[in-house]
Amino acid sequence: MKRGKKYVAVWGVIASMIFLTSALPSAYGLEFPTTSQILIEPEIASNALASQAAPALSAAALYGSIDLAATPVGAIFSSEMALVSSISLQVEMARTISGAKMVAKVILFDEYGMSEGQFTCLNKLWTKESHWNYKARNPRSGAHGIAQALPAEKMSVIAEDWRSNPVTQIRWGLRYITMRYETPCKAWSKFQRSRYY
Repeated sequence: MKRGKKYVAVWGVIASMIFLTSALPSAYGLEFPTTSQILIEPEIASNALASQAAPALSAAALYGSIDLAATPVGAIFSSEMALVSSISLQVEMARTISGAKMVAKVILFDEYGMSEGQFTCLNKLWTKESHWNYKARNPRSGAHGIAQALPAEKMSVIAEDWRSNPVTQIRWGLRYITMRYETPCKAWSKFQRSRYY
C-alpha cells in the first residue's frame, strides 16, 4: 500500500513539473506575470491544514529511499526535463545576436550536415536581412524575424510562436533556404543579385 502511494505521489510530482515547464515564459517567449495571487477562504484553508497528510508522506519520505533516475519513471522524467531545459536554454541564448548565430550554426551542421563555408554565407545573408534580430520587422513589406519571412505567418509551419521564438525563426529560415536554394551560399548569391532571396 505504501509503495502504491509513493508511485501516485511521484506521478503527481512528474505531471506538475511537466506542466510547469511547458508554461515557462522563457521556453516559448510567452510573457506571463511574475506574480500571482490565490485567494483561499479561511475556512477552506483551516480544513486543508487540518487534513494535511502525516509526516510520513513528506517529500523526504517519498523520495528518501528512491533514486528517481534509477527507476524507469525517473529516467523518463529526467530525460524529458533535460530536453525541456535544453530547448529553453537554446531559445534564451538565441535572443542575442551571438547566441542566434551559435544556434543556427549547430542546427546547420548537425541537422543539415553543412560546412563552415555555408554558415559564412548564412551569416552574411541574415546579417543583411535582419542583423540576426528576432524582433526585426520590415514596416513596408511586413517581413519578420531573423530570416525576414514574407508573409511572416509562413513560419507557423514550424511553430506558432514564430513572433517571439528566435529558434523557430532560424529553423524556418534554414528550411526555406534548403527547400528553395539547397544551400545558404546559393541563397546568398540570389540575394546579391536581387537584394532579396
